[in-house]
Amino acid sequence: MRKITFPVLALAALVTSCQKSEPLHSGITKANMDTLVKPGDNFDAYVNGNWNRKTKIPADKSSYGAFDILLDKSEKDVKEIIQAAAKSNSAEGSEEQKIGDFYASYMDRKGRDAKGLSPIQPEWKKIDALQDHAALAAYLGEANRQGIAAPFGVFVSTDFEDPNKNVIMTWQGGLSLPDRDYYLSTAPEMMQIRQAYTEHVQKMLTLAQFTNAQAEAATIVALETEIAKIHITKEENRDTKKLNNPFKVADLAGLMPGFDFKTYLTKAGMAKEKSIIIAQPAYMKKLAQLYTSTPIATWKTYLKWSVLNGAATSLTTALDKQNFEFFGKVLSGTEKQRDDWKRAVQTVSGGLGEMIGKLYVEKHFSPEAKERMTVMVKNLLKAYAESIKKLDWMSEATKKEALKKVDKFVIKIGYPDKWRDYSSLTIAKNDLYGNLQRCAAYEYNRNLAKLGKPVDRTEWGMTPQTVNAYYNPSVNEIVFPAAILQPPFFDMNADDAVNYGGIGAVIGHEIGHGFDDQGSTFDGDGKLRNWWKPSDLEAFSKRTKALVEQYNAFQALPGLNVNGDFTLGENIGDLGGLSIALKAYKMSLNGKEAPKMDGFTGIQRVFLGWGQVWLDKSRPEALRTQIAADPHSPAKFRINGVVRNIPEFYEAFNVKPGDSLYLAPEKRVKIW
Repeated sequence: MRKITFPVLALAALVTSCQKSEPLHSGITKANMDTLVKPGDNFDAYVNGNWNRKTKIPADKSSYGAFDILLDKSEKDVKEIIQAAAKSNSAEGSEEQKIGDFYASYMDRKGRDAKGLSPIQPEWKKIDALQDHAALAAYLGEANRQGIAAPFGVFVSTDFEDPNKNVIMTWQGGLSLPDRDYYLSTAPEMMQIRQAYTEHVQKMLTLAQFTNAQAEAATIVALETEIAKIHITKEENRDTKKLNNPFKVADLAGLMPGFDFKTYLTKAGMAKEKSIIIAQPAYMKKLAQLYTSTPIATWKTYLKWSVLNGAATSLTTALDKQNFEFFGKVLSGTEKQRDDWKRAVQTVSGGLGEMIGKLYVEKHFSPEAKERMTVMVKNLLKAYAESIKKLDWMSEATKKEALKKVDKFVIKIGYPDKWRDYSSLTIAKNDLYGNLQRCAAYEYNRNLAKLGKPVDRTEWGMTPQTVNAYYNPSVNEIVFPAAILQPPFFDMNADDAVNYGGIGAVIGHEIGHGFDDQGSTFDGDGKLRNWWKPSDLEAFSKRTKALVEQYNAFQALPGLNVNGDFTLGENIGDLGGLSIALKAYKMSLNGKEAPKMDGFTGIQRVFLGWGQVWLDKSRPEALRTQIAADPHSPAKFRINGVVRNIPEFYEAFNVKPGDSLYLAPEKRVKIW
């Protein structure tokens, strides 16, 4: 999720309209604070230290914090919706029948164990029948339809150069571990994970009755390692300009000799497409060599593993348990598997997302709340515009383009204006694997149907019950699902300040993604276009480089530092989000002095609101995985790394030279 910033009058109007006759409270959870810590030494500990000291991460979680607390609430709310549907005895094909039977199919452990491996046997037979690389290319096209992990995938996307057009695009894949570094790093911790992964694959193959599990596990890991060697790094993949590589389908034989792309696309349902965007051409070129040099028998073993690995949690209890032993315990440090009902809720909510979402917003999010939030976001955009106008490092010509982009932001709050139609989707009570396959096919075909049609700008990429938010550069939209619009992000009965530091900075964060190092390469219409003067781009790059260096110095674990390049976009969003939220709060005061509440000034409460949003505690294994594969910095640095760059923080909390977070004024980064 990302953060955002809001303008003045918006939040004031929102809070006032929601207060009724109840007295305002500060919105600060003082019991979580450790006021013995100096704010200038560790603001995270100052805001959340007491909570962190007293809180134990639940056994079924790898981390725990504000997001997880809201997620738990959303999960319980969705469970009530699902259970009500399950009790309704509704007609076949109704929404209630689909919701209730999908949930029942997950909870049917006895039936799933009785079926054993039979659900995936038909797919294995297809793989066993492959005789040569020509047949393999055809099968990979079919696998793309089913979401089976393969060395690359093709999907429907918005054209980088024409944001009104849908195109097809490739992306590298084929790895079971989170990132190439897990296969290639010589760090002792990574080498231990690789060994544990090899042992895990062998155990899974043994449970699946492979005849020579040890040798076949070694074959699988060796091929995945070869694929990892040619993967483009996660840092390089952040450069959107380098991903925009249009090819004629007829010319792909020159890029990937020996691979029948035409047959692949036919089997994938994309035979009519004449052009394609190849996101990583260098990878695809090397993959062609690996593809032809790797024996068909090795590919078959690898693909059977892909099917097994992808289906593990929907098959037998034994396979599900072993899957958790590695991916839950080893990779994330989670002590125990989540309860089946929680996993069932997550599965049904994922497969029938907007069907559940429609019922969720009827109970938990009113049209009035949506309207008030829309006003707030519009006012935040105004505050962002005011900040851009006053930038001292950007020319008037580039400011003009930036302001055009602000004016064209699309705002989506709470839930979509139109809901998806699931009438073509069949759900059976005793067929979890089949339900998941049919859901995948429904989603795949829904996306295929976009080809040849204009981009649907009303579409949502998250469900209303999701605790998150996002920015989509190709549509220039900011999206805030209903479930995140609750405390600590937004409290209807709290004073303005803490809400500016919470949901306001979150809004500012998402707006900020439109102006981070990658979002800023798109214009207000969603077109990949350079709208910067060279001197402004140079000034921008100088500031972002300084931010990279700051975050590179943060140590998440002994010997493990944050990756400043990989996390740059999110860090820009955080810094801009809180900075603009603070500006918006000041504007909302209209020259008046903010009241003190719970002993804190208004400016202090904005910062405290930001700190509360990032309340979080993570296991070491989860932190390691986050550093390796997640573009967001750990929560501690999303707090401390941001506030130390904002001048008002120093005045509000009397931060002086010698304090751990102190940065000399010339070292503080200000971008937006």
